[in-house]
Amino acid sequence: AVDDAYANFEPTRAGRLITDFTVDQLSNWYVRLGRRRFWKGDYAGNTDKISAYQTLYTCLETLAILSAPIAPFYMERLYSDLTRITGRSNHGSVHLANFPASNAALISEALESRMDLAQRITTLVLSIRKKEKIRVRQPLRRIMVPILNAEFEAQLKAIEPLVLSEVNVKNLEYLHDTGVLVKQAKANFKALGPRFGKQMKDAAAAIAGWSQDDIAQFEQHGVFELTLGGTTTSITRDEVEIVSQDIPGWQVAADQRVTVALDITLDAELEMEGLAREVVNRIQNLRKDSGFEVTDHISVTIAGNEILEKAVRNNLEYICRETLAGNLEVVSTLSNGQSVEVAEGLNATISLELLT
Repeated sequence: AVDDAYANFEPTRAGRLITDFTVDQLSNWYVRLGRRRFWKGDYAGNTDKISAYQTLYTCLETLAILSAPIAPFYMERLYSDLTRITGRSNHGSVHLANFPASNAALISEALESRMDLAQRITTLVLSIRKKEKIRVRQPLRRIMVPILNAEFEAQLKAIEPLVLSEVNVKNLEYLHDTGVLVKQAKANFKALGPRFGKQMKDAAAAIAGWSQDDIAQFEQHGVFELTLGGTTTSITRDEVEIVSQDIPGWQVAADQRVTVALDITLDAELEMEGLAREVVNRIQNLRKDSGFEVTDHISVTIAGNEILEKAVRNNLEYICRETLAGNLEVVSTLSNGQSVEVAEGLNATISLELLT
């Protein structure tokens, strides 16, 4: 697509394609979700770690060459930094390198479809969290996702661990009973207006009258045959909005293809886990401020009230694992630590020491 944009003298389109891939797919998705692959273990002999780094290298090298015509100096530096270490290039400059050729054999539509589904579900769940003002570090109990067909279910099972980790929810329930969620179809007047003209009001009424089975079939196949005034017209996904009614204790969100219901009920156990995750975040920030390396093991001392102490003790193993704490002690008072706010109205004093 970038090659085609350059060939048609559209550098702005090329730049947008490169930006969208780099920001949305490479940085905010692949690199962020692969941090443990980059950090875990030694490089030598670690196939998963080698794969993670070589995939990232391939992306950066290719992006440097793709972007060189519109960002010549920065991409020269990026390309030189990459190839100087590996010795992969004998061109001497990104501007002398061969332009990449698209290789259809490396494209996996099934993988792209699964990742698209993961991103859609993640976006919907995070939008509910934002609306309900539930921070992402607060674990929640369940998500329900209506199953459209067998292919959809197989894709969902393949990405389930990724989705649950990304949205910080414990369980994903596969909803085969479409009667649990009550949905309603609404016409997209902007999209359908030019087609139906004076009949738009009747078309909107017909779409609003779709049954739950009609909506389920529409979501599954992406098309609905609407008969109006003796004429049958195909209605597609971008011409109709499907909305779901909220269930008590749950919040529902949907896009054109996917619906999710999030259980927003908090119990004491979940709240304790949420506090523990906040403690991890504060310790990680203090690690960074103290100049510790990401691989350094530390000793942690925390002073706080009974609620905080309970949260730490109930999640001690998790906190130690996430912060590389070889020792963690909870005390009543601490004079040489740093005061931090763990949650609204809940402060703690934390002291870190490097373990040798």
